[in-house]
Amino acid sequence: MTEMKIRLSVLSIALLAFVAMTSISKSDDEVGIIFDKMTLKQAKEKAKESGKIIFIDCYTDWCGPCRRMSETSFKNKKVADLYNKSFINLKVEMEKNPDGREIAKQYKINAYPTLLMIDADGKLVKKAVGMHKSGHLIQLANVVLEK
Repeated sequence: MTEMKIRLSVLSIALLAFVAMTSISKSDDEVGIIFDKMTLKQAKEKAKESGKIIFIDCYTDWCGPCRRMSETSFKNKKVADLYNKSFINLKVEMEKNPDGREIAKQYKINAYPTLLMIDADGKLVKKAVGMHKSGHLIQLANVVLEK
């Protein structure tokens, strides 16, 4: 019995170590766009200070294309590098986040995902509806940044 307990303990420790190592390496590889945890008002203040455009991912929890884009396009290294360097990034759950209703009304959002790029005063710079692949997100950013 004791030998069996030792083997189970060793096996359990090995399994835990394996799980810990795979989750660490996976999170390091999949950073993606870093979305700031702030309100729209705070983002506008930060945009005024930095001169950056605000990128808003308008999504809902039930939206399949929203989830797919979060798992793929937003995790692309080139996309992440460009957006993290050039924009203030917000992710707003449109039905649960208090800013969601205001954003939906102001920018006439009626489909998800909707991507918004706005300036520090809230003026719409660019709006894109639907799921977008990495290449299109890079194009979208470049068009906005060239203005």
